[in-house]
Amino acid sequence: MSHALVIGAGPAGLMAADVIAAAGHRVTIADQMPSPGRKFLMAGKSGLNLTKVEPIGAFIDAFGDVPNAFHDALRAFGPDAVQDWATGLGQPTFKGSTGRVFPKIMKASPLLRAWIARLDGLGVALQRRWRWVGWDGETSIFESPNGRESVEADVTVLAMGGASWARLGSDGGWAANLPQTVPFQPANCGFVWPWSEHMTPYFGTPIKATALRAGALISRGEWVITQNGIEGGGVYEVSAAVRETQTLTIDLMPDVDVATVASRVSKTSKKHSRQRLLRQTLRLPPVKAALFNEFAKGLTVTNPESFARAVKALQIKPLTPFPIDGAISTAGGLQFDALTENFMLRERPGVFAAGEMLDWEAPTGGYLITGCLASGRAAGHAAAAWLGRSN
Repeated sequence: MSHALVIGAGPAGLMAADVIAAAGHRVTIADQMPSPGRKFLMAGKSGLNLTKVEPIGAFIDAFGDVPNAFHDALRAFGPDAVQDWATGLGQPTFKGSTGRVFPKIMKASPLLRAWIARLDGLGVALQRRWRWVGWDGETSIFESPNGRESVEADVTVLAMGGASWARLGSDGGWAANLPQTVPFQPANCGFVWPWSEHMTPYFGTPIKATALRAGALISRGEWVITQNGIEGGGVYEVSAAVRETQTLTIDLMPDVDVATVASRVSKTSKKHSRQRLLRQTLRLPPVKAALFNEFAKGLTVTNPESFARAVKALQIKPLTPFPIDGAISTAGGLQFDALTENFMLRERPGVFAAGEMLDWEAPTGGYLITGCLASGRAAGHAAAAWLGRSN
């Protein structure tokens, strides 16, 4: 029986192993952690957002500039397929008001347990605490509690994750052993800002009903002020552009145009102080008024147009990302140019790659897990087909 080696026991690796084993091949999974799916379980602490129901074109667009092969993988295993997959493992799902999909139980552990049980039933072996350190010819080499381990396989799938949350197993150390990698950068991350003392009462306060803009990206999502800066879903949605431009623009009144804001300011600017104008005329909640005071300190009410433009476009810059290890995901990794259209390494026939270790990024909201599952499935099918040709 042909032997497949899968390195990495996150969603991409487990999916690849599932596909290959279901095709009748012997599979070994090697993972450097004591138990599988640790980052998957961490994601489940916030409810495990598996995917998002929306038109497939819009769903794919969230992944930005990726090759057609990745698009094809998402079409083949998109939001509907992810829901069917979870239900097939005994975990029915529900769709929230924004289209985000979660297991009804709102936990990752039952889904992961059922998945591991299915893999066990297919005869998949799991080697724990095995850290991949490269190849010796065609043989994969690992460091394990028992010393050096060597594994010969007819096909290999690499699914070792990105470089965030190292304590959960994705530390990016594999990059030293592969060519054509792009340096890792934090994605879906917060950003550092040195707040003035008057912002201290608002640490931990959620900011609602704003529009965040960076480059071509816009977010209406909620975000939060922290002691060290800004973070939250709304920030994550534009984090790729903020990372490149170091600038974030905040619209404090996204449902009112600048002319209307200017008119309101003009009618009352002679009667009200700046603070009263923000709170009573524009009806900004205290946290939004505090943000305005933080980033438009020298602006007076004597120029309604300038005042209104600031309300509609506060700028924070320069912003730097929080450290990479605390990011939800990472950009960078193995370049798609290093792969064929079926996720195989050009320099190593019979070796495939999938998941977050590839150079793609997507916002939170169900895209990340679906991207890992879909690419793992595509790599698994390609690996199984390779085995079929070689027999």
